[in-house]
Amino acid sequence: MKLSAFHIAKPERRGAATLLFVALSLCVAVGVWVGTYRYFTAQELQRAEARMSLYHSTVLSEVERFEHLTQVLAVDPFVISGLQGDGLATLNARLAVFASAAGLDAIYLMEPDGLTIAASNVEDAGGFVGQSYAFRPYFQTALNGETGTFYGIGATTGLPGYFIADPVRNDAGEVIGVVALKLSLAPFEQAWRDAGEQVFLTDRHDVVLLASDPMWRYRALDPLSQDERSRIETARQFPGQALEALNWSADEDARWAEINGSWRLHVVSAGLPHSWRLHYLRRNDSAVLRAWLATGAFLAISGLGLFLAQFQRSQRLGQALKRSEEEEAQLRRANAALAQEIEERRRAEQRLEETRGELERASRLAALGQLSASVTHELGQPIAAMRNQLAAHEIKHSSGKLTQTIGGLVDRMEGITRQLKFFARPRVEPFEDIDLRDCVDAALELMVPSLDALKVAVVHDKPGHPIIVRGARLRLEQVLINILRNAVDAMEEAETPTLLVSYGVGDGKVWVEVSDTGSGLGEATLAELREPFVTTRASGQGMGLGLAISSGIMDDHGGKLEARNRQGNPGAVFRMVLAERTIKEVAAQ
Repeated sequence: MKLSAFHIAKPERRGAATLLFVALSLCVAVGVWVGTYRYFTAQELQRAEARMSLYHSTVLSEVERFEHLTQVLAVDPFVISGLQGDGLATLNARLAVFASAAGLDAIYLMEPDGLTIAASNVEDAGGFVGQSYAFRPYFQTALNGETGTFYGIGATTGLPGYFIADPVRNDAGEVIGVVALKLSLAPFEQAWRDAGEQVFLTDRHDVVLLASDPMWRYRALDPLSQDERSRIETARQFPGQALEALNWSADEDARWAEINGSWRLHVVSAGLPHSWRLHYLRRNDSAVLRAWLATGAFLAISGLGLFLAQFQRSQRLGQALKRSEEEEAQLRRANAALAQEIEERRRAEQRLEETRGELERASRLAALGQLSASVTHELGQPIAAMRNQLAAHEIKHSSGKLTQTIGGLVDRMEGITRQLKFFARPRVEPFEDIDLRDCVDAALELMVPSLDALKVAVVHDKPGHPIIVRGARLRLEQVLINILRNAVDAMEEAETPTLLVSYGVGDGKVWVEVSDTGSGLGEATLAELREPFVTTRASGQGMGLGLAISSGIMDDHGGKLEARNRQGNPGAVFRMVLAERTIKEVAAQ
């Protein structure tokens, strides 16, 4: 009887231990979910802050880019003569050229009573000439001798814009008029929508000026007071807009916000002119999903542990029962399942390692994007100021050798910042069906001076039939120019520099190969060379961005860039691979 009681109680204790293990596992799983959710949410906030930093820099750069233009125009002899009643037709044409070149909505000149006497849009149906803007705050500020700025809906065109104005003075220093410009900030909204972002810009009254969602525009985050509404109506800032409150609320630390019934991570950027604030909203679905995946992985591991424990118990029981054939068959199946589980786990670890490498690269590129945005912003305003000062000097004096030299240096500085801007902001260009041969011809034509300088022999094995791909022509030409320039630079010491350009088609892919007789890649790999600021050139001969930019362009086109050393001969071979567009596909589209 004692032996029977022992055998009955022992399974009960094992069952209780199993239940305790399951209960503990569930409690720990709850803790894992909470901890990983907080961790991944913090990561999402970091990404949101990085995107906010980029958008903040681009908005600030665009607003400050034209601050000096009205100051330059205020001392333009044509503008001063126009206020004296001379040469208004010439001044209209001159202002139209300036507005078109700068990408501005309008540049216009007003008399002290606010009447517009000259404008770049004089030929348009909604031209400003003959209109009075004396009621605008920017005009009143400029008339008092200071730079005036203002954002609002145009009284004449009905289109919103950012206005900058400066006083025009005579030789005695008296204010005799006001010159102003209007800049549209609407492209920011389109860029935010194209990027799939939720972003909006508010003024000091918390009224939404720009938004990725048009329904948010001209709505207030909080109900406006009567005094605020009176000031807005006096300046005619938002004529015809009800300025209703947005369906919006934010928590105390402003890290979360609810808009139209949906909660989002919320990041706010201050430090913009006129007490503007930029708001960035980000979904947190990714953090929730990854928290569930981490919790599921923990439960899977716990289940595996429980399974292994049960399996070991089954083994011991099988040994006690002399390993019957049925138990041996079950054991073989369990071993097979375990082997499959181990193999799947090994593949999962391999994928995790690959993903970790991609995340590290994405993190480096994100850091480079932030650095690029900061550098281009910090250099953009001084370069623009230098450009404006050169323009003012050329207006007052004739162009000399010094101004041409400084102008060339400014062009070189702008070229460097343009390379950095590739990482600082997204580029949206339409794709089209293009003949890859035309891109190669255009790139070779641009490289003619460099090829002639080194007396490079070019062998262009050009096929007689079109090679159609889908992409952005200028960006593909940029890749080819970067490859050709690298090849030419590598052949500076070559005795017989030769460049071979060939094509290939197969397996739904097309490619262009550029082969040179230069120094080759050495021990470097393409993965190393495509990292930003990695270069094989001597110091001062390149920034190491060419292949990084080219690889990014190829990724955007669904293609890839390959590189290798020539076999048996000095030199390197670069291959640009893209998806082929057949004649049937082009015709069907």
